[in-house]
Amino acid sequence: MATSIPSSGLVTDERGVARCAWCGTAPDYIAYHDREWGRPVVDDHRLFEKVCLEGFQSGLSWLTILRKREHFREAFDGFDFERVARFTPARVERLLTNAGIVRHRGKIASTINNATRARELASEHGSLAAYFWGWEPGAADRPSSVTWEVLRQLPTTPVSVALSKDLKRRGWSFVGPTTIYAFMQAMGLVNDHIEGCSVRDACERERARRRT
Repeated sequence: MATSIPSSGLVTDERGVARCAWCGTAPDYIAYHDREWGRPVVDDHRLFEKVCLEGFQSGLSWLTILRKREHFREAFDGFDFERVARFTPARVERLLTNAGIVRHRGKIASTINNATRARELASEHGSLAAYFWGWEPGAADRPSSVTWEVLRQLPTTPVSVALSKDLKRRGWSFVGPTTIYAFMQAMGLVNDHIEGCSVRDACERERARRRT
């Protein structure tokens, strides 16, 4: 996120477009904010990708991971968890020489482990989407107004804590409650675009269409 965020949590560009200030001024980060973050995702491979990349992000910035995302996708077979679950020790050693990704043995091993767990979840629930969207918070579990001040107090939520615990119970790793809340924000399970952000209403409409 941006190092200096105004009290409103919003920045306005030269065209008068207001955005969540965390996206800063980098064009690729702005595009991610406008086109992806907070828009509801129901594709199993994208959901698996994001939960894994959030794990890789630990200790790093999301922008670092975003700029390596295409390399990650190539390295992990498009995050097809059926295929990743079959990665061999030899494949792990090759990944550790891949300068395009984060070469962390524990996180790579976690992704392979989580692929097996994802396969189990999809078998049990019909899809990863069915499982994850079953954790979408109700209105009573959400703040009445999404402001920067509110979001600063929400590194986790009761739902993200509960989801994290359930995933860990099922054998997933690198899925702490902060990681899981970031996943929920990005995949549109919640709409945490700040009130006044130009993208917020579009995300809310997409979320409403998903429910119909």
